[in-house]
Amino acid sequence: MAERLSLRRRLALEMVRRLQDGVIEEHPLRQLFWECTLRCNLSCRHCGSDCKTVSSLKDMPIEDFLKVLDSVSKECDPHKVMINVTGGEPLMRPDLDKCGKAIYDKGFPWGMVTNGYALTPERYKRLLASGLRAMTISLDGIGDNHDWMRGRKGSFERAAAAIKMVIDSGEIEFDVVTCVNKRSFQELPRLKEFLIGLGLKSWRLFTVFPVGRAADDPELQLDKDQFRGLMEFIRDTRKEGRIMASYGCEGFLGNFEGDVRDGFYMCNAGVTVGSVLADGSFSACPSIRADYNQGNLYAGDDFMEIWNSRYAVFRDRSWMKKDKCASCKYFRFCRGNGMHLRDGDGNLILCHLDRLQA
Repeated sequence: MAERLSLRRRLALEMVRRLQDGVIEEHPLRQLFWECTLRCNLSCRHCGSDCKTVSSLKDMPIEDFLKVLDSVSKECDPHKVMINVTGGEPLMRPDLDKCGKAIYDKGFPWGMVTNGYALTPERYKRLLASGLRAMTISLDGIGDNHDWMRGRKGSFERAAAAIKMVIDSGEIEFDVVTCVNKRSFQELPRLKEFLIGLGLKSWRLFTVFPVGRAADDPELQLDKDQFRGLMEFIRDTRKEGRIMASYGCEGFLGNFEGDVRDGFYMCNAGVTVGSVLADGSFSACPSIRADYNQGNLYAGDDFMEIWNSRYAVFRDRSWMKKDKCASCKYFRFCRGNGMHLRDGDGNLILCHLDRLQA
């Protein structure tokens, strides 16, 4: 049974819900992810992708992705659409700076998500010269705990050095993201102090959803007490004001809504967020399974035509109101949870509100 929402929180959620309805109806493209490679230099325990040092799928040529950007430019101001380069590991592409420059020359701001392992000072300078405007680096623990999660000895030292380098440069919008598991949960206060010591201002934390390699790894899943403890840790850290911590974008969190993020929960996949995957598929956020792909570049589809004419499964989520969601009194606020938490048949894999119950 879901805990009762306070009156103040319910009123705020009702107001936000109406605003969200307008965004859904308009569905303005604001972020476009490009899965530029499936190759990776690490072997993360929680990875849900087919990422390896040598991938069976070749990297998408930048010329192909630029066709998508040309489509976007016909209907959107490119300066208002952020291109997020992801993978795999983007730094596995030796031409990444050239790709970034081509994106920037089209008028789009761009950023990247990286594990930081291959981010040398020389590489960073080239990326800055290519128009890089934002970056996220993953850090999942201190020392051996990060290496355990990332599957490669020495990855903590590389990531920490990269984080320090980017912070010290002061050149771009930057944050660190932490995947909280049973090991890292125990050291969150220590990790917080470590990041503050590096000078970090913005820190995102998220939890593993049971898909891919993480599905059968109990060490990656927090129990209910730990999950609630994570929400309390984020809330209290925000109150301290020494570093701006926030929980990831997934999951409706009941009475923690408004306390652990800058805004209230909404899954923007297919509403303001789209993606072009390594095989040319058009999706929403890259974490969503292929069952919900909407078109494909290599099938001759035009991205904006697809964005405007399809994506209904993302924007009208009434189909999610089944099974446990059918009787949930908070469905109007949650709208069925994140799209990446639905299996191929549309069944809910994980409910965040359930994890917060005593």
